[in-house]
Amino acid sequence: VQLQASGGGWVQPGGSLRLSCTASGSIFSIDVMGWYRQAPGKQRELVALISSADSIAYADSTAYADSVKGRFTISRDNAKNTVYLQLSGLKPEDTAVYYCRADVRRSSRSLSTTYWGQGTLVTVSS
Repeated sequence: VQLQASGGGWVQPGGSLRLSCTASGSIFSIDVMGWYRQAPGKQRELVALISSADSIAYADSTAYADSVKGRFTISRDNAKNTVYLQLSGLKPEDTAVYYCRADVRRSSRSLSTTYWGQGTLVTVSS
C-alpha cells in the first residue's frame, strides 16, 4: 500500500491550498484517514481526522486541532481512496510538511494497518 500526497506549495498569508492524498495497492477498505503536520524543529502533530462512515468528519472536537478549526476542512472520496484537506485563511505558523495517514484493511478479516504518505510542504509567507 502506498499513499501519494500532493498539493503543497507556497502561498501568502490568508491564502488557500488543497491537499490530496491517494492510497493505492492491496486495499479492501480504509478506516480512518487523516492529516498531520510537522513544522521545523517541532514534533509531528494531528491536524484532522475523518472516519469512513459516510465520509463524515468526526463530530467530536478532536477531529480538528484547535489551531485549524474553522480554517481547514477534511473530506474524503471512498471510491477513489482519497483524502483531501482544504486549507484556508493560512497563517505563517501553518508552514510545515503535511503528512497523510490511512488505516488500511487488506481483507475483510484483517485488522487495519496505518500507512503514511511521503509528505507535502506547505509554506506560508509574504
